[in-house]
Amino acid sequence: MSKVRVKDLYEKSEIAHIDEFVFSKEYPWELLGELKGYILKLIEKGLPGYKKLKDDVLVGEDVKIAPTATIIGPTIIGNKVEIRPGAYIRGSVLVGDESVIGNSSELKNALLMRHVQVPHYNYVGDSVLGNYSHMGAGSICSNLRSDGKEVVIHADEEIHTGIRKIGGILGDHADIGCGSVLNPGTVVGKNTQMYPLTMARGVYPENSIVKSTKVFVAKK
Repeated sequence: MSKVRVKDLYEKSEIAHIDEFVFSKEYPWELLGELKGYILKLIEKGLPGYKKLKDDVLVGEDVKIAPTATIIGPTIIGNKVEIRPGAYIRGSVLVGDESVIGNSSELKNALLMRHVQVPHYNYVGDSVLGNYSHMGAGSICSNLRSDGKEVVIHADEEIHTGIRKIGGILGDHADIGCGSVLNPGTVVGKNTQMYPLTMARGVYPENSIVKSTKVFVAKK
């Protein structure tokens, strides 16, 4: 059975404001429409140990931001995050502690839990990335169908989301190979690894190795 619910994909990050939000929903894509409002509420209230980089951007402690990075609010950057040269954060982005946003990577309306790595030339739009997940160099989360219609999650049964833009949904410790493309609404289960240059579509089970679009095997 396809495991696409929040409880199936994620453990607690132990970051209170992230866990409170993530585990308030049944499905991870339900977070996307409320992400901006939630970030704005947190910025207005303030978070212990965080400071304002500018009016609509909060950053935690020990954050490294390259001078050539661009950060547009509303955005919250967690503790010990590294934002490398040329990174472009377009707003409505919530980043958990110890994450890496790499050179020339672009994020928009995205939630990254703890210790997430998007380190080289990645696009992450309208996506939820679980704890310790990793996007290989040049891998992207495609978030809009070519016909512009709602994104359908292709699980055991098709789940009609009513949402036009959904990118990638990565479970904890998911690892996406270099140059791969996650088609809109692709769900990658916990502890699953994907070969480089994969054109991913649908739902991939936890503890698997994905070799191509429709070929995956259980980890031994």
